[in-house]
Amino acid sequence: MSKSPAERTVLVTGGSGFVAAHLVRQLLERGHHVHTTVRGTANPAKLRPLHALGDAHPGRLHLFEADLLTEGSFDEAAKGCAVVFHVASPFLMPEKIKDGLRDVVEPALRGTRNVVAAIERTESVERLVFTSTVGAIFGDYADVRAMADQTLSEKYFNTTSTVANNPYHYAKTVAEQAAWEAAAGQDRWSMVALNPGLILGPSLTPASDSGSLFLLDELFKGYFCYGAPDFSFTTVDVRDVAAAHIAAAEHPRAHGRYIVAAAEMTSFHQMARMLLAHHPRDLRLPRTALPHWPVRILGPAFGLSQDYIRGHLGIRFRVDNRRGTEELGLTYRPIEETLLDHHRSWREQRR
Repeated sequence: MSKSPAERTVLVTGGSGFVAAHLVRQLLERGHHVHTTVRGTANPAKLRPLHALGDAHPGRLHLFEADLLTEGSFDEAAKGCAVVFHVASPFLMPEKIKDGLRDVVEPALRGTRNVVAAIERTESVERLVFTSTVGAIFGDYADVRAMADQTLSEKYFNTTSTVANNPYHYAKTVAEQAAWEAAAGQDRWSMVALNPGLILGPSLTPASDSGSLFLLDELFKGYFCYGAPDFSFTTVDVRDVAAAHIAAAEHPRAHGRYIVAAAEMTSFHQMARMLLAHHPRDLRLPRTALPHWPVRILGPAFGLSQDYIRGHLGIRFRVDNRRGTEELGLTYRPIEETLLDHHRSWREQRR
């Protein structure tokens, strides 16, 4: 970017979200002037962390109301911005999605188009940093087995998810593709997409609806006390995701897609063992790994379809994160540090 950080104004969409709040904080700490959008002002709990950041950095954080589904609502927030970080998008666990089209696809796709339209109308914007997900690369874990060396790589796009089958992954895929199409149709601004894995770590926003927080919520509350099901995850710390966004904005040669996740997956059982090493008396954490057969039998009662179980249970794969580490200089916290900070934050917010 042409100006120094202290002179640059940037936009972060969805500033009260899990990732965006950390991004806003890191941008302010680096000297940026930050515009951020929130859907409304009716929830004080969601806005309190942003107001605290604004108080800590007087005159450099400005909040705007904007709705993903409302055309033109991002125009005012984009004015004067050199970079737009489009982070806002609903992330719900499969069992929480009642209507895939309404709950995730329309907000993701229409929201992306509305943000891109605002960029098109704002001459100052030089780069869009788009928050996607590894779910825009694969539909089910089983899809990775067809990739070269059975390793997750940025060169693939998810072709198996639909509105009915894994609507969140489908929503993020079509939204990212829509952004790439818009970027290819002009030459004034560039685009970089980040594809993070399951985002964990301490939350600045206790009212966040992030699905990743919900997933760990179940583990901490004892839903798996009888045994950890054999599901594994591509993981990344929320603070590292925020840092990756800044690196994608500040590296002039950054281009294309970047997986943002550790090279090794982490299972529920591994997570539980790490936590038990520090909290051995917590009876809510599972002590053992659960065999596959009870998951196949009981999974549907917990909202997991047989297709989902077949496509994920017991499946692990390698993650090729070299583009990010080599080109953007990304580094990753140890998963144990992330989990302990996540657990500490979870306990503090429930006191």
